[in-house]
This record gives sequence, C-alpha cells and structure tokens, in this order.
Amino acid sequence: MKKLLSVSGTLLLLVGALSSVAPAAVAQPAPSANWHAKRVCADVPSGYASCFALKLVDDSATANAAQGGHVQPASTTPPSTGKTPTDIQGAYNIAGLNPGGRTVAIVDAYGYPNLERDLGVYRSQFGLPACTVSNQCLTIMNQTGGSKLPQFNSGWADETALDVDAVSAACPGCKILVVQASTASMANLGTAVATAAKQPGVAAISNSYGGGDSADSSYGAYYNHPGIAVTASTGDNGYTGSSYPASSSYVTAVGGTSLVKDTSARGWSESAWSGSGSGCSTVNAALPAAASFGTGCSKRASADVSAVADPQTGLSVYAPTSSTASSWSQYGGTSLSSPLIAAMYALSGNTGNSSTLANSLPYSNTGNFNDVASGSTGSCPATQWCLAGTGWDGPTGVGSPNGVAGL
Repeated sequence: MKKLLSVSGTLLLLVGALSSVAPAAVAQPAPSANWHAKRVCADVPSGYASCFALKLVDDSATANAAQGGHVQPASTTPPSTGKTPTDIQGAYNIAGLNPGGRTVAIVDAYGYPNLERDLGVYRSQFGLPACTVSNQCLTIMNQTGGSKLPQFNSGWADETALDVDAVSAACPGCKILVVQASTASMANLGTAVATAAKQPGVAAISNSYGGGDSADSSYGAYYNHPGIAVTASTGDNGYTGSSYPASSSYVTAVGGTSLVKDTSARGWSESAWSGSGSGCSTVNAALPAAASFGTGCSKRASADVSAVADPQTGLSVYAPTSSTASSWSQYGGTSLSSPLIAAMYALSGNTGNSSTLANSLPYSNTGNFNDVASGSTGSCPATQWCLAGTGWDGPTGVGSPNGVAGL
C-alpha cells in the first residue's frame, strides 16, 4: 500500500508539473539580427519634452557601407514582423467593439503635412474604414484650435504617424483628433492638451512624450480633466525615475510589454519590456486608488497599466521618411502603448464621470487585466520597481487590458 501511495503521489506531482508548464511560443517572424531600435526624437533641455517613439533601423555592414548605417528598413509593404490591427485586437480582446462616436485625441509637437494621406495608406492596407477630414473622422488643429499648423519636424512626424496608426489598430471606429503644439515645450504641449479636452466627443487624450519629473503645481492644470482619460508614456529607459506627464497624479501612466504569440487560451503572452519606464515621483501625490497595491513609493508611482511597446514585437506603421515621402517600418516604445490604452479607454465608454479621474479605474478592476508577471528592466532599490511580478509592478502596473471593462 505504501508503494502504491508513493507511485500515486509521484503521478500527482508529475501531473501538477505538466499543468504548470508555460504555453509554447508560436513560431513567428523575428526582426533581423541587424535591426536595432533607434529614437526618432533627440534629447531636449529642461522645460521641453522628447517624443518616445522607437523605430527599427538596419545596422548591418552593408547598410553602413552604402548609407552610413542606421538605415530605416523602408518598404512599400508592412514588415512581416510588425503587429497588425488584427493582432492588437485579438491580443487585448477588443475585436468588434463599438466606440459609439467617441474621439481619441493625440497631442504631439510640430507639423506633419502628409498626415491624412499616410493615415489613409495605413487604413487601406489593413481594410479599415476610411478616416479623413472630409468624412469628419479626422481633425487636425494647432495648439489653440486653429488651422494654421506648425512647421514639419521629422522625428515628431514619425511619432504622430505611430500614434494615429496605433489608435486605428485598436479602435478602427474611433474618431481621431490630432492637436499639434507649436514646439515641444511643456507649456505648448500642455496648451494643446487643454485644447483637446475642450473638443466635443473627446473621451481620451494620448501623450507619447515626456521630460524630467515635474510638479503638478507647475503643469498639472493642463492634464487635469476628470471625465476624460488622459494617458502618458512612462518612457523607454527602464527604472530611471519618473517622467512628466506620466508622473502627474492626473494621468494614466502607461508602461510597456513584449507581446508574443503562444499556445495559451489567450493566444498571446506578455512580459515586461526591458525598456519600460518606471519610477517614483518626488513631487506629485500618490494615487489614492493605488494605496493598497504595495508600490513602495511614498508619492506617485509609475506605471498604472501597460500594453505592447517592445519595438522588436512592435507595430507596422506607415510613416514619413522626409517631408514628402513615406514608407512602412516597425515602431515601438511606450509611445505605442499610450495611444493603444487611450483607444481602449474610448472603447470602454466608462470615462464620462466628471467627478472621477480615469487613472483610478484600473485599480478598482484588476480582474479585467492580464497580470504581466515576468520580465525585468534591470536592478533598482525596490524589486517591484523594475521586476514584473504578481500584482502591481513598476514596468507594467496592474497589467494589460483583457477587454475594456477595467478602463
């Protein structure tokens, strides 16, 4: 009898071990070993923000010899490695949802003359409904709501292309408002956010940029819009301290993941992307909704939520290569995750309560998120600030959306 029990116990242990084996990754295209992520916007002085978009470029010997290296893998077709709208909608369980006429606003700096044309190419490629100025799906204005748009800037135009394509991928039925700040100063970008918040139908405002940690006493009025979900990228440098406006108590701070197909019931797995920004603000108040989540921060902790940001598992985007020409490439950074989350807020329809900040919603609805419990951004003073684990962690917050009920 003892022998039988021993065998039975061994079998039970074996079954338990087998049931805990992680789902296998599905074979999928991978970017060339010579492709590396490159920032599209340069560093900026205090008082200004840099966009966080990353694109894959070619660092091969051939590219170096022919064109000096760092060549964008330009193409007339989307890269096979890039995520598509079908991928995004499937991974986050948002396919077929109706935004009910709501608008996602994108705030960026400088101008992008071919925005409408390029967005049309992206949406046509993937069979999405047209989104144009004439059909009133797309609106473009300057930071004060006027029609005279700022001068072209190649880096920020890349950022804008990523933002509008990301919103299109997650929410093909959303209207899109693009507000272009005259420069990348925090004051001008903030003015653009305030202008976006005044436009009818705006349910969410995405901000894929940041500077150093700043006080809400200086800039918070620009981002304080109860009833509208204001999202902001946490940055692409891992645990380095907070970035504003993600460190604002008024926004939803969006971190980043690596997103890979697997054989699980979900069909996808996510881990913390190694670049996902996180940190503790030194100047802004902690979110009351996060008080029981063990952030380890005495003040505002980032991130709150997350979505795909790893450029190696990023989005296919149709973006400018100059002021006149555009092509397909693969983009990522938390510049991707912020507009994705903004679009999902718009799909939820839950943000219209003018007495509630949207950043409280994920903490009250954690059961509607995929808990990202693996991956790391390096080392830091408190483990949860840079190591993904069960529950809240700095790189991914409470996780990535499983549908939109949590937003």
